[in-house]
Parts: sequence; C-alpha cells; structure tokens
Amino acid sequence: MPDDLDRLSHAELKGLVVKQWEQIVELQRMVAALRDEVARLKGGPPRPKLRPSGMERGTEPKPPGGSGDRKRPRGSTRSKLSIDEERTVKVAAPPRGSRFKGYTSFLVQDLVMRPHVVNFRCERWQAPDGSMVTAPLPAGIKGHFGPELRRFVLAQYHQGQTTVPRLVTLLCGLGIFISKRQVVRLLIEGKDNFVQEARDVLRAGLSSAAWITVDDTGARHKAANGFCTQIGNAHFAWFGTTACKSRLNFLALLRAGHDDYVINAEALAYMRQRALPAHLIARLIEHPDRRFAGQTAWKAHLERLGIAALKVNPDPVMVATEAALWGSIKANGFLSDTVIVSDDAGQFNVGRHGLCWVHTERLIHKLDTFTDANRAAQATVRELVWSFYRDLKAYRCAPADQRRAAMRARFDRIFSRKTGFVTLDRLLARLRANKPELLMVLDRPEIPLHTNGSENDIRCQVTRRKLSGGTRSDVGRDCRDAFLGLLKTCAKLNISFWDYLGARLAVLDGPTIPPLAELVLLRSRPP
Repeated sequence: MPDDLDRLSHAELKGLVVKQWEQIVELQRMVAALRDEVARLKGGPPRPKLRPSGMERGTEPKPPGGSGDRKRPRGSTRSKLSIDEERTVKVAAPPRGSRFKGYTSFLVQDLVMRPHVVNFRCERWQAPDGSMVTAPLPAGIKGHFGPELRRFVLAQYHQGQTTVPRLVTLLCGLGIFISKRQVVRLLIEGKDNFVQEARDVLRAGLSSAAWITVDDTGARHKAANGFCTQIGNAHFAWFGTTACKSRLNFLALLRAGHDDYVINAEALAYMRQRALPAHLIARLIEHPDRRFAGQTAWKAHLERLGIAALKVNPDPVMVATEAALWGSIKANGFLSDTVIVSDDAGQFNVGRHGLCWVHTERLIHKLDTFTDANRAAQATVRELVWSFYRDLKAYRCAPADQRRAAMRARFDRIFSRKTGFVTLDRLLARLRANKPELLMVLDRPEIPLHTNGSENDIRCQVTRRKLSGGTRSDVGRDCRDAFLGLLKTCAKLNISFWDYLGARLAVLDGPTIPPLAELVLLRSRPP
C-alpha cells in the first residue's frame, strides 16, 4: 500500500482497486477450494453445484400447436448411401412349384479395416554420365506409413479424442507394427501446412467477420500452467495456447501471425482512450519511424524515447505496446468493423465490445440468498431479465428505431431497481454500468447475445486436457491448436473432417477440398 492515498491520481487509485479486487477474487477461489478439500477429507458433502439457469433455451419461442417436442423423421437412409458392392443371395432349395418374383433389397453398412502393405519396386537407371535415376514414389507417400494410415491417426487423435497409448494399442491390434514414438511423429512432424492453413483461416475470419466470440480455458505446456484462447464465429474457429491471458497477449493473438508494431491513427486513439499522458504520445508522433518489425525493435524504440525508463501508473510501456499491437491489427486489415463478444473478462475488452447475456444472468442466478425476501427479490429480477432477453431475441429478427429507444429505457428500469437485497442491488448497479456493451445488439442486430459458440468450441480443448494433460514441445502445442481449430472450422462449413484430411494428405479417389480460408471468406460475404 502507498504511504499517502490522497496523493494518488484517479488512474492510480483505479489501478490499485482493480489489483486488490483481483486478489480478493483469487483468495475467494482458494478458500472455496480449501472448503471442498476439508469437506472431502472429513467425509462430508461438497458445495452444492448450481445447475445452469436455462435462460437461452427457456426464452425460445414455442411453435404453435404444441409440436415443439416432436422429432422430425430422419428421412431415407438409402438416398444418402453410395453402393460399393452388390451380392446376390439365392434360396438354397425353393419349394417345388414356386415362381421367381425378383429380389428384395437389404442394405448393410460395413467397415473394412485391415493392414495393407505395399512394396514399391522403384526402377533405377544409370545415366550415361554414371549417375543413378530412381523412379519417385507416388504422391502422398511420405515415410513408411501411407496416407490412409496417417489420416486414420490424425482423425482418431483429434476428432475421436483418443490418447496416444490407446491409439498405439488399437493399431497394433489391427496388425500394424508401430511404436508410440512413431505415432507421435505422425501427429506432429511435417504438419506445417496444417498450421499455416489454421493461421490463414484466422486471418480470413478476422478480416471479414462482422462479429467474433472469444473465450479461454486452462492449458498446460511444458509442465507449466497456461491458457488456451478461442476465437471464432459461425464460420470458423481458431485456438492459441499461451503462457498468460493478459490484454497484451490477446492483442498479440489478434495479429494472426504478424509480428509488427504500428503507430497509426488507431494506435494513437487507443493511447488517448487508455489515458496515456499527452507528452508521451507527442514523442511517438514526432518520431519518423512508425512501423517496427518484431518485439526487440519496438522495445529499443521505447528506450530511445525514454518511455521505458518511466515508473508511473498506468504503465506507459504497457499502454503504448497495447496501442502498437492494436495499430498492427488495423494496419493488417483485421477487425475493421467487427464486434468482439465476450464474457466480460477484462483482457477481451478491446475495440467494439459486446457482452454475453447468459454470463450476465448467471451472476444473478449464482447469488447466495439467505432469507425468503432475498430469494423473492432474486426470482423477480431473474424473471425481468428473462423477459427482456426474450424481447432482445425478437428485436434481432425485426429491428426498429422506436423499439430500440424503448428497450434502452426498459433496461434502465430493470437495472436501476432497489430490491432491498444489498448484494443484488450492488450487482444490478455494476451491470447497469455495462449498458453500452450489453445493448450493443440494438445497434448491431447481427451479433449474438451470448458466447455459447465459443463455450461449445472450447470444450474439445478441455476434453483433450483432461485426457492427455499438456503438451511438451512447441511443435506439439501448435499442431494440437491447429488441428482443433481446423476440426471445428470444417464442422461449421459442413465439411467432413475425414474428407478434409484425405484431401490434404493426397489420399486417392477422395473429394477435393478447397482452402478453408477461401470458404470462410465466401461464407462471410453478405448475400
């Protein structure tokens, strides 16, 4: 704590309060974990787990006639299948006097899985000059394992969420002689084209998306805790694992592989928004260099300007670096008019920002109530929020100026209520301060009201973390992130991940899959 709080500026006090608030939240998390552990050791029950509120499903309009629960027939299976073989089954001894009445069809789907070893006898010719000419191997043959086997390994590991030891056991049981080290090599070696395609998908999405949703979860890399960030929308998904989840880190991920730092109009506007002193901004403006290749060059520039030596709050190096990253994002053509929808985590609050209503309602749902009056106040507010959320969904389908003004006034009435439940009243006041982000949908009806898409996408990373722990090498980390992103992108583009792997691994007689980045750009174009 500083000696004299009265001498601190408003920004310094705000930074101090935010830091202490983060420490309080972390202490509360640790205390809750300790309570669970003590209860487990004593044989007592753990804390009750609250069920999801169900606001998204509960506010969906019900179709007339009460037919919402009826399942549609799945349709004919025969029309979806291509017949590879026809066999005629004859009656061994039909009764005497019987007449032949044709055939009846009975379809059987089967899977052929067996080892297939090919010995390529490559011709060798000796040229007149004495050199040897050897016939090249067919396309798709790299190493001693064919493209079908490599496709099977990639699909089982990333789509089937199989662990490496189980995958080795499965392959050996099928008659393939392969070791754990060889399976790992099939998963990570020579996958630069997949990593580059995942990066191109991110660039295509950020350059064309009207909105993106973001989320992060824990991830381990090289025996250290880190974070995996998801970025995506209805047409693409991308994952990136890093050591931290600060705003600097998020802005660096939004550069989509570019490593430059740019001082432009967007960067200067960011500095002013973050209250960087005017004389420091003037130093950056007066210098002729505006673009810097890499972190080393940028840090050297800040040292030459004397900014790196300053010890004030807010940290000018951090603010200037965030601004230069934001300038790089804009200079490379990303997020031109894109809304970033998040769960109110501070690192995602950049650019045009919207908030998730499901997470907002969850804060009210998770409040601890102790009296009947508390529970009644909580139920009333939740009912009002559910009704407002239902009308927001209706507004997205038919936006109107008059309705927009009415929704803003209604938001103020709901979140200005005084219920007598002190904790709830404080929460409502805090949520009212987020009015521009929560009502971003009124100005941009195309954006979603929640981050359920990111929540669903990132579950595959959580499952992989639980099954396999963390990654040990940077190549392994990059491959895991890239393939998870490509898997989710294929699903959103209605492309079979099996066919996609076959097209990229040059499997014979497979469909041609164009670059996913081109498909993302095509889907993102307005009709």
